[in-house]
Amino acid sequence: MKETAVPDAIDLLKVRRSVKPREMAGPGPSPTELETILTIGARVPDHGKLTPWRFIIFEGDARGRAGEIIAQVFARKNPKATSAEVDVEKRRLTDAPLVIAVVSVTRPHPKVPPWEQELSAGASAMNIVTAATALGYGAAWLTGWFAFDRDVLDGLGLKPDEKLAGFVHIGTPTKPSEDRPRPSLADIVTRF
Repeated sequence: MKETAVPDAIDLLKVRRSVKPREMAGPGPSPTELETILTIGARVPDHGKLTPWRFIIFEGDARGRAGEIIAQVFARKNPKATSAEVDVEKRRLTDAPLVIAVVSVTRPHPKVPPWEQELSAGASAMNIVTAATALGYGAAWLTGWFAFDRDVLDGLGLKPDEKLAGFVHIGTPTKPSEDRPRPSLADIVTRF
């Protein structure tokens, strides 16, 4: 675990915020910390015990290899793109030392509709973010055009029936993260 003081769970959840990947550096989680993060990512509501998600780890050179796939698809679909624009796509997963893709896969089930299974994948992504934050790392759950592009998904090894819930970028924050305005509870809470 990072050498920062670990807040209790409620305090952590009250102040958790995303850290931009460009504001992250190494080190990333150790192998033991990564196992902890993934274990917590798998501890989410999963009605029917369907395991409607899986994880793809991008670290080291794998981040650049994934970026090459993203850039190739981008260049093919945007033939007028400049080399600078293609280079931006190559670096999509290279800022943080670790990126975890949360893959959503729904299975036919008489009692668990696809929407509920997709929510389980989202809960998994959020648990990963929270676990990384609790260990002292910065984390951000992001998507982007490439998270919804079938050619990119195929290139990253997703099966035709799988979608991407998102990429969770994890690393050491390089500066304090600014909070964003949060909704007032009076604006979002009603009583029935």
